Amino acid sequence: MDVLLTNDDGIEETGLRALYEALSSVADVTAIAPAEDQSAVGRSMSSRVAVDEHALGYAIHGTPADCVVAGIEVLATDVDLVVSGCNRGANLGQYVLGRSGTISAAVEAAFFGVPAVAVSMYIPTGEVDYTTFDPGFEEYAEAMRVARHIAENALEEGVFEEADYLNVNVPVADDEPCEMEITTPSTVYDMGADRSEGHITLVDRIWRRMAEGEVIDPEGTDRRAIMERRVSVSPLTASHTPYRHDALDRLAAGY
Repeated sequence: MDVLLTNDDGIEETGLRALYEALSSVADVTAIAPAEDQSAVGRSMSSRVAVDEHALGYAIHGTPADCVVAGIEVLATDVDLVVSGCNRGANLGQYVLGRSGTISAAVEAAFFGVPAVAVSMYIPTGEVDYTTFDPGFEEYAEAMRVARHIAENALEEGVFEEADYLNVNVPVADDEPCEMEITTPSTVYDMGADRSEGHITLVDRIWRRMAEGEVIDPEGTDRRAIMERRVSVSPLTASHTPYRHDALDRLAAGY
C-alpha cells in the first residue's frame, strides 16, 4: 500500500515523524508536508509553490491542501491512502472541520476520490502548558497504534465505501491502551470575543472548559470520548449535501 503522509504543523514536527515510523511497518510512505507551520489555514490553496526534497519525501512551501494536490498529481501519483497528522492538539467538534489544516488535507484527498484519515492528539491543557509542551514519540504511542491499525484494516473492511474520510482524535498515551469509539462531531460551540484598547481578542471557551474537566457534550460525540480517554473516530463525507425544501421553493418563486 502507498500512503501519502502530510500535516499542518510542518514536516519537521514530531507527530508526523511518529506516524511515518508507525505506517512504514505496513505501507510505503511518502511524506509531503508543509515546510513550515500551517496550522488553522483550512483549505487555503496557493497557485504556485516551491518544493524541496526531504529525507522523508518532500517539503512544500505551501498549505496542507497544496501538499495533497501536489502529491497526488505530481509527486506520489499512485496513492492508496492519505494520512494527515499527527496534529499536536485535538480537532474536535463540527466547527473545526473547515478550520483545521489537518482535516482539510483529508478533505482535499477525498475530492480526488482517495480515502483519507486525519489524526490529532488531544493535549490535556489542564495538566500541561500547551504552548511549551513538546511531546515525544512516547506520548504519540497511541496515535501511532491507531494510525497503523486503520491503515492496515480500513480499506479491506470497506470503511471508505461509506465514509470519504475519518477524523481521528486520540489521547496522550499512557500505560494502558485506549478503546476506540465511533463518534459524531460535537455540535457544542462556545466562541467568544473580548474588546479592549482598540483590539478584539477571539477566545475559544471550549478549551477552558476542557481544562477544568467540564464535559458538556452528549454521549457518542468526539469530545466526550476524548475527555473519557477513548479514541474518537468520526466517519465523514467531504461534500456539503444540499437540502431542498418548500421554503426555498417559495423564495425562488417570489423572485
